[in-house]
Amino acid sequence: MIKLVSASLLHDKVLRLAFSDGSEGDLDLAPALVRDTALTRPLAQAEYFSRFFLELGALCWPNGLEFSARSLHAKLKQAGSLRHPATA
Repeated sequence: MIKLVSASLLHDKVLRLAFSDGSEGDLDLAPALVRDTALTRPLAQAEYFSRFFLELGALCWPNGLEFSARSLHAKLKQAGSLRHPATA
């Protein structure tokens, strides 16, 4: 089971995500926020967006919005943006 082990804000709505399998990637969440729902609307504000945290391996915000590590991992993989550690 893939879990998020860390997340850091790079700029705007782009987060660097690290997963329990050692992979990582930079994900722009701006496209997900275009939906303008009750849960995504607060994230349009930079101050609120930066309040993300990890809970049980998922990416979360105080209003209850969460993205599973599995879905984020799959999105990065599909985009070709998932990096794996170099093998020795």
